[in-house]
Amino acid sequence: MDGKPKPPAEEIVRYHKDAETRIATITFDRPGQLNAPTIAARLRYADLLHRASIDDEVKVLVVRGAGDDLGSGADLVEEMAAQNSADPKHRLAEYRIGDDEISFPPEGSFRRGATLGQWYANPNSGIRGLQDFKKISILEAKGYCYGWHFYQAADADLVISSDDALFGHPSFRYYGWGPRMWWWAQTMGIRKFQEMVFTGRAFTAAEMYDCNFLNSVVPRAELEAEVQKYALACARNRPTDTVFMQKVFFEIMKQFQGEYMGSMLSGFFGVDGQCRPTRRRRLHAR
Repeated sequence: MDGKPKPPAEEIVRYHKDAETRIATITFDRPGQLNAPTIAARLRYADLLHRASIDDEVKVLVVRGAGDDLGSGADLVEEMAAQNSADPKHRLAEYRIGDDEISFPPEGSFRRGATLGQWYANPNSGIRGLQDFKKISILEAKGYCYGWHFYQAADADLVISSDDALFGHPSFRYYGWGPRMWWWAQTMGIRKFQEMVFTGRAFTAAEMYDCNFLNSVVPRAELEAEVQKYALACARNRPTDTVFMQKVFFEIMKQFQGEYMGSMLSGFFGVDGQCRPTRRRRLHAR
């Protein structure tokens, strides 16, 4: 790994539940690293979504970031160190498996890369958990909303943003695609999303509002109050059983539009990119 101690997952992803309002809050709290979650923090996030989805004291979930930004993506230093480590326990930890439990697919095999690509289509990975969430989710966007945090914005039910927020995925510049591209195109509209992909530039809050990605855009000073207004309105509306039925309807609609299939396909493209360098090294060695 990179040799630097990582904060505990419980410190990076904080959880608070207000049983009276039935509003729970997940806060990404690592502002010194632009709220980048570690592997352990992403797994904790997935577990918290699962618990809140079942908890009868929760009806609405607010997702926000500490400091000036929602976040600029996952901890890539840790992620790359885990992928390149000769010790399989670093990668197996992300899959929730101990290194003494299985034999990891060998380097150069299709399965080694495919496992990671397909894992990102699984809500247990912390990538698309909001899609399976059966309560109402509201994301508070501010500052940078990039990479892994952009996944969360696309998957949330409602997104409230400060007017200074910037949206996008750095992968469009250095790699070409991301695990959630299908759903981003569905949410933003194909033309505007193609512009984001092909130019690689970040989109402003005003642009994202114009392509129906955002529900409300307000000055930074008014952001928390605006989010609370939406959260209370949702919490005071129909019973939780009704919300569950509403979410199932939207889930069926999204699956008809190919939300999960899109995750699988983009994961497959990612596998090809991960495997090719290994194949080139093998050909060169020959």
